[in-house]
Amino acid sequence: MSNKIVDAIKGKAKSIEGEMSFFDHLEVLRWHLIRAAVAVIIFGGLAFYFFDDIWNTIIMGPKTPSFATYRFMCWLGQQLHSDSMCITSIPGKIQNTEMAGQFSLQINAALIIGITCGFPYLLWEIWSFVKPALLEKERKAASGFVFFASALFFSGVLFGYFVVAPLSIHFLTNYQISPDIENIFTIDSYVTSVATLTLVSGVVFQLPIVIFVLATIGLVTDKFMREKRRYAIIIILIVAMLVTPTPDVTTMLVISMPLFGLYEISIGVAKRVVKRKQKKELEFYGKA
Repeated sequence: MSNKIVDAIKGKAKSIEGEMSFFDHLEVLRWHLIRAAVAVIIFGGLAFYFFDDIWNTIIMGPKTPSFATYRFMCWLGQQLHSDSMCITSIPGKIQNTEMAGQFSLQINAALIIGITCGFPYLLWEIWSFVKPALLEKERKAASGFVFFASALFFSGVLFGYFVVAPLSIHFLTNYQISPDIENIFTIDSYVTSVATLTLVSGVVFQLPIVIFVLATIGLVTDKFMREKRRYAIIIILIVAMLVTPTPDVTTMLVISMPLFGLYEISIGVAKRVVKRKQKKELEFYGKA
């Protein structure tokens, strides 16, 4: 009877210790998230302070014919002797329909910019939280995570901002089912479209990181990805068609080419992970 009581007390002590450990981890995670939030607020505050320049040069950039993408398309059209590629006007009026709309817009836009600029630091805080729980080999395998994930994210953001967003805006502002209907957009609709197309591209460019994780836990292999390449091509073309709703095949291919490249890079990433796992297995069984 006394042994059972002692065992029960020991079990309760272990349970309390486990609960304390769990709450300790929550406390650590809370501080990581707080520091990440502070970084986002700082970047957002700077964006709010310099909002006039950001608004005119960045946010409203794809709405002006002098935007870098449109100038490049005009130059390319001249080289190819095609006047249809030159964009000289972006029709459609933008208006505000709410009393506090412009103030809310400035706060929301500054917050989005803060999250975008603070993305690398957010990844760093997440990595700092996860790193102590990893083995030494796992840490080495995942070294450079913050750098590569940030580089892919900003590459996607630039691609979305300079390619996807302007092409989509040009198509949508020019699209009319009847000449009697005038295109007048709310400012929220315009900013949401630019932000969504830009940030979604940044997230899509994280594909190699996602494949690295899936390959590490054994859910995906390079052989599997090669076998499913034809389905991936169809999915990529569908995504490109949805992201840039234009009947122009050339534009759809321009959007889809980087996605094809990302898929091929992901195959290489999966192949490297699989080879590393096979090497470890050979070393383990060789020693055994």
